[in-house]
Parts: sequence; C-alpha cells; structure tokens
Amino acid sequence: MEFLEYITNRARSAKKTIVLPESGDRRVVEAAATAAAEQIASLIMIGNRKKVQTDFPDIHFDGIQFMEPASYEGFEEMAGELHQLRKHKGMTEEQAHAMLLDPTTFGIMLLKMGMADGLVAGAVNTTADTLRPALQILKTKPGTKLVSTYMLLVVPDCDLGDRGMFLMSDCALNVNPSAGDLAEIAVASGASWRQLTGGKPRVAMLSYSSHGSGKGELPDKVIEATRLAHEKAPDLLIDGELQADAAIVPEIAALKTKGSAVAGQANCLIFPDLNAGNIAYKLVQRLGKAAAYGPMLQGIACPVNDLSRGCSREDIVGVIALTAVQAIEAGYENDATSQG
Repeated sequence: MEFLEYITNRARSAKKTIVLPESGDRRVVEAAATAAAEQIASLIMIGNRKKVQTDFPDIHFDGIQFMEPASYEGFEEMAGELHQLRKHKGMTEEQAHAMLLDPTTFGIMLLKMGMADGLVAGAVNTTADTLRPALQILKTKPGTKLVSTYMLLVVPDCDLGDRGMFLMSDCALNVNPSAGDLAEIAVASGASWRQLTGGKPRVAMLSYSSHGSGKGELPDKVIEATRLAHEKAPDLLIDGELQADAAIVPEIAALKTKGSAVAGQANCLIFPDLNAGNIAYKLVQRLGKAAAYGPMLQGIACPVNDLSRGCSREDIVGVIALTAVQAIEAGYENDATSQG
C-alpha cells in the first residue's frame, strides 16, 4: 500500500524507539516481531522475556528489548520521579510504586524520562487505561487546550478523499464536543494530516445539513465551530457545515454547495460527536474493507497512540510506524535514540 510504504520508509530512516506495553497479546507480539525484522523502529516490550517466549514459542524476538517493571534496576528512581510529578495530587510514595507496576504507566514513564520516543497500546486495554497515565504524566503540548483522536483510513480502489485516504476525528475520546472543542479538533486534525502525509489538508465539518439545508441546534454548533476554526487557522482549507456526501463526492458537492474549496474533495472529516465518528469509521473499515490506523492521539506532549481492541497485527505494525513518524515531526529526541 503506497501510503503505508511511505510512512514505513520514513519511520525506518528515523530509528525511533517505540514502547509496547501489552506483551501478553499475540497480535502485539507478532507486530513487534514484524516491526523489528523490518527495522521500522527499535522496540521495547514491557514484560518478562522468558515468559513471553514461553507463551509464544513460534515467534522470534531478535532485536526487541524487554523491560519488566518489578525487576528494572532503575525502578526506585523512576518511582521517585513519578511521585514528584503526582504528589501535588496527593499521590504517596507507596502509590507511586504500585502505579509503576502497571505496564502502560511504566512505558509512559520511559517516555517522560527520555528513554523512548513513543508508545502504542490499546489492543488489550481500554482507551481510558491508555490515556489516563499519558495525561497525568506527559500532559499536553504547549498551547494545546484539548487532546483528541483521529483514525487514518485507507479505502482500496477508491478515488475519493486523497486517493482513498481519509483522516476522521474525533472517533474515540471527546463524547459531545462544544463548538470550541470542534474547532480545536479541526485545526489539530489539519496539522496531523500535514505531519503524516506532507500534503494539504481539506477539512470538512460534518453535519446532517449542507450550507443551511437543515436547521437546528446541531448544525448551528458545526457552523459556529467552522467560524472559530477559521479564526484560529485562517490558512487552513475548511468548510462546514457539510453532509458526508457533499464533503467527499464532487458531483454531490456541485449540487449542494457553491464556491467551496473543500466540498467534494475533503480528506479530513470532522464529526459533530463521538457517536457519529466511531460509528462511521467502523462502517468504512468493515464495509469498505479499509485499512484503519489508530485511534491516534493528537495534543499529547509525546507520541502516545491507542489501538482499537479489534485491531489486527497489520494495524499494529502500521501504528508503530505512524508513531515513529509523529516522533520525527515532534522533534522529540531521547537518550536511547541519540545513543544508537
């Protein structure tokens, strides 16, 4: 697949270090073996090497580093760092020790302490379990008000969007975003598209109405979000409110909209709420046989990405590569990478 090859090649040249906390899941372990064999990234799996090798004797772990929280020689130092970060919230030293035994939290601390570039989880754990330690420990990027998610979908044999590729947001986190939240999501999504593809984002703010064809509180929220997004990023190509067909099908756009630089050719689709976003991406994935990568997080200080629990081995390999590319674009450097 052309897009994935492009991302994989960028990731391979960057030599970033990606953490995988869920070493008990076959899909994750297989993806790690594939990514290591193809030199997509340097990989740290959280878990006991002997146990994982026993559980998955048919998989080779050449080039993969294993770290087990309980036996990690720097555990006390890391626990002390975590305590310092969270003591203003009432965390005790004992609670810091207990929290650090959680593989995802341990992995997040590797990022915080400059020992890795990114983390991929969620094949087993919920989005909340992945996000909570990331937000508590890493915080948000400077100037970022809202953390959101997006899915990258690549639909085969499709000439809509960007040769069948779409960014869809928010599909996993913000349940009922306000107009201001939607504007933040739209601007962040445009930046994410640029970061990963190098191309120009064309952002559609989706609704059941196109340019006033429907009336009500819901399209009004999308109209206001579009206005706010224009104010925040005047150079971003963005239009709304648009129905989904008007956003991506040129012939429908010609009937429903006039003078839009986005309608009929949108590649970034911003949904009015989580219901719409989550339902839509899963329908496209299953009915359109699309490759789906994510949910990817935008707004976190370091690259941390959540997987769908229905993900495949191939999906995980793709998200590992995407996370490595996010680390390149973020300019995030760490000791592990600099030491080779």
